[in-house]
Amino acid sequence: MPQRSLVILEPRKSPVQARSAASVDAILEATIQVLLQVGKERLTTTRVALRAGVSVGTLYQYFPNKSALLKAALQRHMDEITEAVVRVCREQKGRSLEHMAAALVTAFLEAKLKDAKTSVALYSVSSDVDGSKIVQEMGIKSQKAVAGMLKTTSDHFTADPQLVASMLQSVMAGASRRWLESAASEKQFDMLREELIFLARAYLNACSTRP
Repeated sequence: MPQRSLVILEPRKSPVQARSAASVDAILEATIQVLLQVGKERLTTTRVALRAGVSVGTLYQYFPNKSALLKAALQRHMDEITEAVVRVCREQKGRSLEHMAAALVTAFLEAKLKDAKTSVALYSVSSDVDGSKIVQEMGIKSQKAVAGMLKTTSDHFTADPQLVASMLQSVMAGASRRWLESAASEKQFDMLREELIFLARAYLNACSTRP
C-alpha cells in the first residue's frame, strides 16, 4: 500500500515540447488559483482543467489525480525559492559576511513571500502530499549553496559553514512561516526583512570572531 500511494503522487510524464510545458504551467497555475478560491477539499481535477483551459484528458496525461497536482504545485513553489537562494549565493561569492547576510535574507523572503496567500495555502496541503520530503530535499540543496558561499567570504571565518548555513536556513524559514501564519500586514514585510538581516549579520559576525 505505501508504495502505491507514493506512485500516484508522481506525474504520469514530464513535458518535452514547449507546448506541453506551457500546458503543464497553465495547469499548475490553475491548481493554485482553484486552491485559493475553493480550498483543498473542494479542489478537483475537473475544476483545475476548466480554469486552465485544457481538457480533463490533457490534464490526466501529466497528473493522475488531485494529489499529484497538489504535490507538483508545492514542488514548483519550493523549486522557485531554492533557485533564488542558489542564485544569490552564487552572486555573493567572495563578498563580506554583511553583504552575504543582507542579500541572502532579501532573496529568500522575496521568493517566499512574493505571494503570501499561495504560500499559506500550500502549507495547508503539505502534509497530504509528502511535503516534508520535498522540503528536506530542497533544504539540502539550499544548505549546500549557502555553505559554499560562506567558504568564499572575504572576512575571517572559522566556523563550520554547513552548521552555520543550517542555522540561517532554520531562522529564515521559521520567521517567514510565523509571519505568514500570523496574517500580518504586507506593510510589515520591510520590518521583517530588516530584523532578519540584523539577526543574520549579528550571527555571522559573531561566528567570524569566535575562537
